[in-house]
Amino acid sequence: MGETITLTAGDGFQLGAYVATPTEEPQKGGVVVVQEIFGVNRHIREVCDWFAHAGYKAIAPAIFDRTEPGFESGYSEEEIKKARSFIANPDFDQMLMDVGAAKAVLAEEGPVAVVGYCLGGSLAFAAATRMHGLAAAVGYYGGKVKAFADEKPMCPVMLHFGETDQSIPMEDVEEVRRKRPEVELYVYPAGHGFNCDHRSAYEPESARIAGERTLAFLDKHVGAYQV
Repeated sequence: MGETITLTAGDGFQLGAYVATPTEEPQKGGVVVVQEIFGVNRHIREVCDWFAHAGYKAIAPAIFDRTEPGFESGYSEEEIKKARSFIANPDFDQMLMDVGAAKAVLAEEGPVAVVGYCLGGSLAFAAATRMHGLAAAVGYYGGKVKAFADEKPMCPVMLHFGETDQSIPMEDVEEVRRKRPEVELYVYPAGHGFNCDHRSAYEPESARIAGERTLAFLDKHVGAYQV
C-alpha cells in the first residue's frame, strides 16, 4: 500500500518519508503520522497503512534523518537505549519543520491532521499550537505535552494516555487537562506504547477504543471535507 518518498523542509533539508494512499476514492484528507523515538519503523508504516485503509492519505516523515538517515529500530533494551539518544537534546522547532514538510504535501490535496505517538504525540500537540492550517491533531502518550500546555491549540485536539505509563505521571496528565479543558483527553488502563502491537506494552482493547475515537475525531474535523 505504501512507498518511500523524499520531502523538502522549509530550510531546504531533504528527508525521507513513508506514504500510504487510500485505494478508494474519494479520500477524506491527509494525516501526518509522527513517529515514536524508533523511527519510521514497521509499526509506524503499519499505522500509515491503517489510516489509508480508513480513507486518509498518510505520510510519516523521518524526523531523525538529520541525525541518522534511514534510522529505524525495534524494541529491545539495547535498541531502546540507542533510540533515546536521539532525544537527549531535542530540537522541537526543527522536528516541527520536518512535520511541516509532510503537511505541505498533503495540504495540496485537502485538509490535514497530525497524529503522533510517544515523541510524536508531543509533537502533534506542539504542532496544534504552532502550525497554522491544521484541521485537527491527535497525540498518543506524549511525554512532553505538559511542557507545551500553556500554549493554546489552533485546531481541535484529542489526547490519549495510559494510566500505568511509568514515563508520564498522572499528575502531568491532570495538569494538561486543567490547563487545556477544550482538549478531548482520554486515559486508558494501559501503559506507555499501548497502541503498538510489536511491543510488550500493547493493550489491544485500549488500542481499539483509542483508534475508534481517533477515526471518529478525524472524520468529524477532516473527513467531513472529502476531496
